[in-house]
Amino acid sequence: MDMNLRTVVAPSRLPSRISWRKHRAWLVSAAILVALALFDTPQAAESAIFAGRSLLATAPFLVLSVTIVAWAAATGAENLIARMFNGAPAIMIGLGALAGGLSPFCSCGVIPLIAALLTMGVPLPAVMAFWLSSPIMDPSMFVLTAGVLGLEFAVAKTLAAVGLGVFGGTVVHVLMKGGALVDPLRDVRGGGCGGAWIRAPKPVVWRFWAEPDRRTTFGRTALSTTLFLAMWLTLAFLLESLMLAWIPAETVTATLGGEGLLPIATATLVGVPAYLNGYAALPLVGGLVDQGMAPGAGMAFLVAGGVTSIPAAMAVWALVRPKVFTAYISLSLVGALASGVLFQLWSALT
Repeated sequence: MDMNLRTVVAPSRLPSRISWRKHRAWLVSAAILVALALFDTPQAAESAIFAGRSLLATAPFLVLSVTIVAWAAATGAENLIARMFNGAPAIMIGLGALAGGLSPFCSCGVIPLIAALLTMGVPLPAVMAFWLSSPIMDPSMFVLTAGVLGLEFAVAKTLAAVGLGVFGGTVVHVLMKGGALVDPLRDVRGGGCGGAWIRAPKPVVWRFWAEPDRRTTFGRTALSTTLFLAMWLTLAFLLESLMLAWIPAETVTATLGGEGLLPIATATLVGVPAYLNGYAALPLVGGLVDQGMAPGAGMAFLVAGGVTSIPAAMAVWALVRPKVFTAYISLSLVGALASGVLFQLWSALT
């Protein structure tokens, strides 16, 4: 699962002895700077300056994305998503893809929410549509993508997210009509943080500032989200500075550049192990595109990495049966490859 920003927005309930995991990106950033200071002092200064300037340039988009997430948490707008999973299969698949691709959804509730939906009898096609599109795009991701990679790329990635959800949900629907993928869920009890508000959703209050508890939620969410984004973006910009300094443009061009299907297919496969985080990947892809990577390969990398990264795959494996897991991975890779090809064709025509 793409490590979306709301994973750490909710107050941590983990024991303090493992709370360091929440801050591992800060630790990695510090370790990088210390190592550079010891072995390449000029590069340490250059990387720190580069990261600082990049954070300042991204600040307006960061503020907007934080406001969106905090507003959704304070108003309870996420509760509206639960009402979308009703109706005819085609409508449910479309709404599931839109809900996953367009809504500021709580990332800590994705896996428990899927368990709750399947346990409650929501058809797998609609759930799969939501599941595939959710890690790729949300409003805050859209804002940051537009700021780092441009508006055209952000719109294309949004369409890729929704399109992948519709594609995956439709394929699963066809497979289930043939008798496949029945009883998809492993023995998972309860619905976690997602299932709780599915079963007993709280009312949406648009004027959240009139209630002290919701004002507190807004403030805490804004602070946690800001720290989370700053943490991952700092690491991303540090890595980007090293990539720009140490990776020759010729190497990138030879590996992922050029024309044809091969660079896009390579980026699709590379995106799985190399993917860090939905937000951290943005400046990295921006740096690669500047060095010659094909736009379609960048799109394929972001889509494939967002859906099939190793943490996401592990969570999915723990939740569903092997056949559903195989379908999830296969649909993700096929959809990422198709997204890359289509975006490359669009880029060539414009």
